[in-house]
Amino acid sequence: MDLNSNIASRHPRNALLLQILIALSIVFLIIGLLAPIFTVSKLIYFENTFSILSGIQQLVEEKQWFLFIIITGFSVVFPIIKIIVLSLLVSHKIESSQKNKKYLQWIHQIGKWSMLDVFVIAILIVGVKLGPLVDIEMKFGLYAFTISVILVMIITSQIVKLTRI
Repeated sequence: MDLNSNIASRHPRNALLLQILIALSIVFLIIGLLAPIFTVSKLIYFENTFSILSGIQQLVEEKQWFLFIIITGFSVVFPIIKIIVLSLLVSHKIESSQKNKKYLQWIHQIGKWSMLDVFVIAILIVGVKLGPLVDIEMKFGLYAFTISVILVMIITSQIVKLTRI
């Protein structure tokens, strides 16, 4: 199969479905980044709701640079880059078959880390829930973010299958 021709020209139905899934993953990623992911309640007096972006902002304010880099990288930068590259692979002709293969391999390799951000949030929730006076209520943003990550994994898998690298 010629990697130099795009998926849209070789598999028009699959390309349309992939483009719809890419659009959905973008929508869910935006919602997941902006919407509250959880609310922390301590006793009766303290309640704080966090989104991924508000959590990142708080890390900057507290000068937690290592966590800021990790969370921003895996929760914001990598998902955006992956969606852009997947979109290009589906709908546009990338300059050479070598570049197509390189991008696909990169996306496939980095896909192994796709759920890291969700696991970090899950570990945080479990850690906070261990406190006897703390309650965590998961919010829609967490589910939207997780759906986006899973959609990107499905899209990657389908593109790899369609290009047969």
